[in-house]
Amino acid sequence: MSAPFRFPKFFVTNPSPCPYLPGKVERKVFTELNGRQAGELNEALGRIGFRRSQSVAYRPSCIDCSACVSVRVAAGEFQPGASHRRLIRRHADLEVSACKPWTTEEQYALLRRYLSARHPGGGMAEMDEGDFADMVEQTPVRTYVVEYREPSRGGRPGRLVGACLSDQQGDGLSMIYSFFDVGPHARKGLGTYIILDHIVRAARAGLPYVYLGYWVEGSPRMAYKTSFRPLERLGRDGWQRMDEQAPEPAERQPLELPVRPDRHRILIDA
Repeated sequence: MSAPFRFPKFFVTNPSPCPYLPGKVERKVFTELNGRQAGELNEALGRIGFRRSQSVAYRPSCIDCSACVSVRVAAGEFQPGASHRRLIRRHADLEVSACKPWTTEEQYALLRRYLSARHPGGGMAEMDEGDFADMVEQTPVRTYVVEYREPSRGGRPGRLVGACLSDQQGDGLSMIYSFFDVGPHARKGLGTYIILDHIVRAARAGLPYVYLGYWVEGSPRMAYKTSFRPLERLGRDGWQRMDEQAPEPAERQPLELPVRPDRHRILIDA
């Protein structure tokens, strides 16, 4: 007999400056994820717009603003455009593996470079190694760090150029946080490629969605999410397709990622 379900207790944070819209303040409602039903609760809350951070599920609960909208890609119906296919070909040599959620010095060094270049004044800018370990390792659900590496040389792993902390749920993959090599000599389009990689792997595994977190209309930092279609947004009437925009010309052959004979037997890395 399974343990009786206990309705979770929810709490609300104090208002703080909004990181996306100037002049706005944000407030979050959250609950703790623990016990044997943590995964089930996390998935149920994810379907109504919650996100996971360590052992906490949260969603915006702002008094006078509803700009943050949960979005997800319909992975099985995704039709890549020409630019997406170019990125797949450009990064086809990368070696991808889904690792257990344990941090490494190499991951942390890559994160520091990414934050310094892309988000120097953000809330994560002062994250130390302990904070990073907490973000990755404190998880009560099925979580992986998906690593993207340059080709191996002489039996040694190639340089780490990208990583994504991802949850595997019953209805899809939830991309918690991704970071990657940046700068004038870095590979171009790595952030987009990491999302494409998740979409294709979800579709291969029969998982219908890839959750991209929140989208804020008018925020340049969030604009990239609308390039992945079909995209669904969560509203008062549930999940609905966003207004379709004119797509890029799409090639007819199915989108494929390189198949590696030594890939792990992990669903997310199928």
